[in-house]
Amino acid sequence: MHEMTPRQIVTELDKFIVGQNAAKRSVAIAVRNRWRRQHVDPAIQSEIAPKNILMIGPTGVGKTEIARRLATLTGAPFLKVEATNYTEVGYYGRDVESMVRELVENAIGIVRAKERNKIQDEAEKRTEEKLIDLLAEITEEEDQDAAPSDTQENEEPEVPKHLDNDFLSQFSEHLGKILPPGVVSGTLAFPAFAMQPPKEKEQEESADKKEKKEEVREEIRGLLRAGELEEEKVMVFVEAKGNGMPMMMGIGGDLDNLQDMIEKIVPKRSQNREMKVCEARVVIFEQESEKLINKEKVDAEAVELAENLGIIFIDEIDKVVASEKSSGADVSRQGVQRDLLPIVEGTTIQTRYGYVKTDHILFIAAGAFHKSRPSDLMPELQGRFPIRVELQDLTQEDFVRILTEPKGSLTTQYIELLKTEGLELSFKQDAIGKLAAYAFEVNQTSQNIGARRLATIMERLLEEISFDAPDMSPAGETVIDAVYVTQRLENITQDEDMSQFIL
Repeated sequence: MHEMTPRQIVTELDKFIVGQNAAKRSVAIAVRNRWRRQHVDPAIQSEIAPKNILMIGPTGVGKTEIARRLATLTGAPFLKVEATNYTEVGYYGRDVESMVRELVENAIGIVRAKERNKIQDEAEKRTEEKLIDLLAEITEEEDQDAAPSDTQENEEPEVPKHLDNDFLSQFSEHLGKILPPGVVSGTLAFPAFAMQPPKEKEQEESADKKEKKEEVREEIRGLLRAGELEEEKVMVFVEAKGNGMPMMMGIGGDLDNLQDMIEKIVPKRSQNREMKVCEARVVIFEQESEKLINKEKVDAEAVELAENLGIIFIDEIDKVVASEKSSGADVSRQGVQRDLLPIVEGTTIQTRYGYVKTDHILFIAAGAFHKSRPSDLMPELQGRFPIRVELQDLTQEDFVRILTEPKGSLTTQYIELLKTEGLELSFKQDAIGKLAAYAFEVNQTSQNIGARRLATIMERLLEEISFDAPDMSPAGETVIDAVYVTQRLENITQDEDMSQFIL
């Protein structure tokens, strides 16, 4: 895990997310505590439980973005799930235990990537040798096809292996011992070819042939490294997994391990496929990497990584709050809370890679809680999220900062996109202010969807330019100012009915 201090984590999050300092500080402290736990006395490690976080705030204020960026910064196994995707066991939907299995899959990817970096050089060497073998076979087949077909007509008959010189000499000596004296004199009259001396000429030809093959291989190696054989076609043996069984919809319970069971029963399909060298290199590299990676070691490390450093972000937790009704979907929602409780509290989940303990997995839950309150959650579940952070609504000033400050801001994205058409797009500061004002106004008069409003406002603003950009010759430079923004957006924001369609 990256050794970042809470201040460093907040600084990195500030590069992508505007405001919400309280939430940033909370997740930064929680992540640092994961690192601290790894360095305390092993006798007390098991007693230190993660302090799970509940983020409360309207949509579009940065809850999901904070969690997503946090995963990138920490390098830890991370999984984002929607609480609405799960139902109580026995109902149509997914079992909540599957989120732990998916977390382990992500951990497998992290560990495998680390192992692949270690064996990359060896895998590349093996890939090159395999490609040389395939190309050399093609060259050898072409040489055989070009050779005369009557080259062996005048060759001497091949000496049977059981009549070589050593055997015949020993046999003659043995007969001299068991037969009367004088019966065997000198060398027995064996077939003319039997007592011939070793064919030194054939041995020399074999050595020359081997040397020639090595010369051909080195020539192919040079051309391959020079990139001159990328379009040549070779036959590659490809092993593919069976398609398995289609997922049976409507069955209660979790079927995540079904595919693993099917793979063990259904035989793997394999075939020779013709492909270019540039394509074959990728396939062969993957095959050689699989041979070099220790699967058991990867699985064990991934399980340990998920158990100690894993982070699960459960979004829309407020959507599983049951209403006053107690039938139908509400029963299932209440059941999801009951099923979540042991996982968040700490239990053991069976996965295809072994048993995984959830005691030290960090859970971050988030919800808008428009129609409910955090206190409407089950009391037992509430207690498993001791840290609560409330995120604030975005102001007009926040919108201005969001359009300009973060790395990969919306204005930067559109500038880079249109640059591919040869169009130099730029935004004046008054245009930025006007865009922020319109986004804030629409949020206040219709549904408040936070920063997501900027995406639809920007798309509407630049729709005509994006459509005409490929046909503008020369494209030149286009400057977006407050006047242009007003012309494009004023009618929409003034028409209350139309503003409802701007998501």
